[in-house]
Amino acid sequence: MAQYPSDKDLVIMLKDPAMRRKAFEQMVAKYSSRLYWQIRHVVVYHDDADDVLQNTFLKAWGGLDTFRGEAMLSTWLYRIAANESFAFLQRKNDTLSLDDPEAAVGGMVDNDPYFDGDEADNKLKRAVLALPPRQRMVFSMKYYDGLKYEEMARRLETSEGSLKASYHIAVKKIEEFFRDND
Repeated sequence: MAQYPSDKDLVIMLKDPAMRRKAFEQMVAKYSSRLYWQIRHVVVYHDDADDVLQNTFLKAWGGLDTFRGEAMLSTWLYRIAANESFAFLQRKNDTLSLDDPEAAVGGMVDNDPYFDGDEADNKLKRAVLALPPRQRMVFSMKYYDGLKYEEMARRLETSEGSLKASYHIAVKKIEEFFRDND
């Protein structure tokens, strides 16, 4: 496993014009995988997630001069990724509100080489993919990433209360999906 500088060291290096490019490369290497999966849970398709990830890093590169370091570097990057994910869905007008969303969601899971697993796992993925994008992200951050509401609130710039409500509603919808699809 590669050793990366701490976020504090990366921020110092990013502020130094002579070290900026190297520090940015290290930041990309350090956070690409984690950001990819945050994005992927929201935008669903691999190619779309790659595009949003690239846009996330482009926005980060463009915003380095305005990054004050008040938030953690990771929090700043996750916030950019969340905003880019939602902006992508708005541009694409993708809410999975098709005539038969369950069939569309099932097709995404079944035909995607990046999704594998047993029947119960695939059923959970279908249920999560059927959620609205914001609930999908909140559920994924809590369930898959194990984040605390406090960290989620920082990343998404919202209150813990609204996140708890979104998560609770998402869980109810997933339970309903399982009941209806037995």
